[in-house]
Amino acid sequence: MNSSATNKKELWTVRRCSPYALAALCLTALAGELLFASQTPVQSQTPSRPTSLTTPNPSGAARSVFLNGAAFDLRNPFFKSIGTNGRACASCHVPADGWTITPPHILARFNASRGMDPIFSAFDGTNSPHADLSTLAARRAASSMLITKGLIRIGIAIPDTAEFTLDAVDDPYGYASSTELSLFRRPLPTTNLRFLTGVMWDGRESTPLTQTMPISAKLSDADNLANLTADLLHQGNSATMGHARASRNLTTDEAQQVVDFETSLATAQLVDKNAGALNSDGATGGPANIATDPFYVTINDVLGADHFGIDFDSSSMTLFDAWKDSSNPHRAQIARGAVLFNTKVINITDVRGINDDLNLATLKGTCTTCHDSPNIGNHSVALPLDLGLTDASRRTADMPLYTLKNKVTGDTIQTTDPGRALISGRWKDIGRFKGPVLRGLAARAPYFHNGFAADLEAAVNFYDTRFDIDFTDQEKADLVAFLKTL
Repeated sequence: MNSSATNKKELWTVRRCSPYALAALCLTALAGELLFASQTPVQSQTPSRPTSLTTPNPSGAARSVFLNGAAFDLRNPFFKSIGTNGRACASCHVPADGWTITPPHILARFNASRGMDPIFSAFDGTNSPHADLSTLAARRAASSMLITKGLIRIGIAIPDTAEFTLDAVDDPYGYASSTELSLFRRPLPTTNLRFLTGVMWDGRESTPLTQTMPISAKLSDADNLANLTADLLHQGNSATMGHARASRNLTTDEAQQVVDFETSLATAQLVDKNAGALNSDGATGGPANIATDPFYVTINDVLGADHFGIDFDSSSMTLFDAWKDSSNPHRAQIARGAVLFNTKVINITDVRGINDDLNLATLKGTCTTCHDSPNIGNHSVALPLDLGLTDASRRTADMPLYTLKNKVTGDTIQTTDPGRALISGRWKDIGRFKGPVLRGLAARAPYFHNGFAADLEAAVNFYDTRFDIDFTDQEKADLVAFLKTL
């Protein structure tokens, strides 16, 4: 690399990373290289800090921009090991992986450390806290869910006040019980957080249990922002005390620094390897526009709860409208995929949170029925849904299976993860999870809370079969091309 290139403002290489501060990976922002970090600690003085990071992924490259004067600063507590097991927030929220973790890089970390990297801690980085870790082969088997699907084990008990009990458990790892169910979930990205309507897959950080209040359509924008901030402050401390096994709470200043860093981040795909720059020829892809994209809780709500009374518009993904008549076949394909996302009719059936709450056997919708926030793609109100991802029929042999019994009716449900029900205690919430922000998808396979879909093709196939959409092969390819550009 020549010296002039290294002087470019956006090119910044972390040359001396803590092995855990960046989860054993260094970034070369402009050159698009991934390097294993040296094992030396972060020095007190860091190079000039960038206001953006560009990171490669299989579809091209994504960029994270830092808003409000923030910058990539390894001195932030986000990158520090404050607990007792060597972990930091960045251990499971890696910039190069869309601020989460991905199996190829986890495997690389396992091989480089012989399974001794802190991410493989027996507390939640193994399939059971009691797993055998005595040999390399044993450690590999013990962390198979993390290595193959990027899943962290979450232990949650059934609440005493729940409307159900644990009738039976089939745990291939011999650990789970009603005292602590083993739930295998993907770490959510710590970017684009200002669009959240619930914190964590099951929304457990957005409930009165955390001494805050849920993010709600009934609250003002200011109150929702305050509640989101409070939720994130609580979540940061919970993660430090739990995942990092800290012996003390974060200080007020440390917690605020972490939240300030996270909420300053905006991430999106910048370049598609086939279509090129995603903000060219009138398109508005990339992260720059995320900073100004309008958002408020209830925006474009499909059920008519929009604060300003604005009618729902299914055509809410407009990033590539300018490419609809493009002579470039790759750009035209992305535009076709966006049209499908906005307009392809889906007969939504048997979805807890929609069909039961609305008392409708079938709701005719589109992808934007559930991904309604314009150009962002998450749900604009807190509405966790059960798509059937945890049903016994979709259980894989590596997942525990729980049989839950209704205390009143005696009915039973089998599920690999009760989801929201473990927080609310309600029978109707079994298997319900929030939908994530879709921006930055290409960097963070696999998909869904349990890594059910190895890639975006598999995610599209899931929806196609789940709702009998009957996509053509061309439509699937177009839709995947569009999703990779978010």
